Amino acid sequence: MKKSNQIVGLPIICISDGSEIGAVKSLVINPDKGSIDFIIIEKEDWQVSVKAIPYKKVVGIGEYAVTVESDNAVIDLNEIPIANQLVNKKIKINGSKVMTRKGELIGEIIEYYLDEDNGQILGASLNVANREVIIASSSVITYGREIIIVKENASNYFLDTPEQLIQDKGIKGDPFQNELAEDYHIKGGTDLFEDLTATSKRQARQELDFEPDPVKAIKDQQYEILKGKVTTKDLLDLDGNVLISKGTILGKEEILKAQQLGPSTIVQLSMNVEGE
Repeated sequence: MKKSNQIVGLPIICISDGSEIGAVKSLVINPDKGSIDFIIIEKEDWQVSVKAIPYKKVVGIGEYAVTVESDNAVIDLNEIPIANQLVNKKIKINGSKVMTRKGELIGEIIEYYLDEDNGQILGASLNVANREVIIASSSVITYGREIIIVKENASNYFLDTPEQLIQDKGIKGDPFQNELAEDYHIKGGTDLFEDLTATSKRQARQELDFEPDPVKAIKDQQYEILKGKVTTKDLLDLDGNVLISKGTILGKEEILKAQQLGPSTIVQLSMNVEGE
């Protein structure tokens, strides 16, 4: 498992002759597959066209380099329409806001993790109410350009460490793949709990025994994410009047106003703030 920032900047080495092709400039995300499909190459000699390597052509990603068999792995993006389309989608994960499918803002992505063997995205570190948690890719519905949409009860399955992403990978009893996640009832009897890891068992039992107020929890998370940040444009209410002026340092009163107008207003506010 690798963090994305452990790959970007690495030299790309050709195994056949030991030459350096270039360096990793960026990773191209396929939002439909939840994977890295191409690696964009940075090299001073290539000023006009954009060069890339299909991830399936990568032999290995080590601590010091990315390796490929030969320079034949390099493609020109302008000649591969599918690759070019993915680049133009400009999907990023780091820094993206995370929202439930019902429009509740729950946090912001700090970093994401991938399986270096196949490029599959395993999950990400998420800043929620000033604490860092791990969210698995099984929680994700949509990888968007600016916002990642997750399942409604994703917060019930936050992990404590990135290593748990590997432990939970391939679990038969994935709570998002059975009815447990829908109605909080065990439909598979003891077999379901035998398939879950110890962490997932604990989380499932907590969910069965205790149902918190999800609306209050999410609003508290929104407050922690937005407080102290500065608005970069005027936020308008439903009648077109200025609700929060540009340059306002957000406090409890301003955030509450936005929350009262609904999820779309909170989203608009979150997309137009900076710093603290």
